[in-house]
Amino acid sequence: MPLARTFDLLAAAVAERRGLPAFNVITLEHAEAIAAGAEAAGTPVVLQLSQNAVAYRGGRLLPIARACAEVAAAARVPVSLHLDHVEDTDLLRAAPGAGFSSVMFDASALPHDENVKATAEATAWAHRHGLHLEAELGRVGGKDGEPPLGAHAPGARTDPAEAARYVAETAVDALAVAVGSAHAMTTRTAALDHALIRELAAAVPVPLVLHGSSGVPDDALAAAVAAGMVKINIGTALNLACTPAVRAHLAAHPAATDPRAYLTAARDAMTATVEHLARVVSARA
Repeated sequence: MPLARTFDLLAAAVAERRGLPAFNVITLEHAEAIAAGAEAAGTPVVLQLSQNAVAYRGGRLLPIARACAEVAAAARVPVSLHLDHVEDTDLLRAAPGAGFSSVMFDASALPHDENVKATAEATAWAHRHGLHLEAELGRVGGKDGEPPLGAHAPGARTDPAEAARYVAETAVDALAVAVGSAHAMTTRTAALDHALIRELAAAVPVPLVLHGSSGVPDDALAAAVAAGMVKINIGTALNLACTPAVRAHLAAHPAATDPRAYLTAARDAMTATVEHLARVVSARA
């Protein structure tokens, strides 16, 4: 089916009181597994490419973006393309021509006033070019290997009143908030502040986004959706499925040289992870 638009998938998720799973792509096998897992779960899904993933591809966006678009178009469920954690404005400007309908513009490392200014400018440009723009307020730790913040560290949680002002000042279409998760967690031990999620959902007039969802247990993910989270970003969980599957195959077949065998094992493991987490996230609240 044709590429879906992230805005439309989010609007449907909000109307149906369920979450929208969004999975990060690194390899083509990731994209194929995400589409297959979403088909098995019967749920729409977002394929996400981060700025880091583009850098891994030598900074060339189009080859992997076009591959993802072809995977999405062949899927039997609605799939949209999203460009994640973009700091480079040149990459932002490349998004419309590469098939993306949404971008997460990340100015969260800047001082607040500079964050507002840069994000407002990015949003205005995005809207002129038909893009849905997501931003982040608060600090979701664990980016690029940085340690996650403590639960009570300054800036570790998003303030609802500040979030409402930020959305009004920047005109963003979705807001990633800090509520206790962290990027790149390899254990599912994150403790979310569900009361804060409810406060943010009441204060902020756009869909809320949970980053670092790989570290959140199933029951807490479902509770987060029930409390008002909509877009649920998942990346590390796929790598935690992929890498052990490759290791296990190579350990069992030490003479193997054809990557198709171990990449098939990796893709199958990621597909199972996507199906499971998509069912958790997309269950109606």
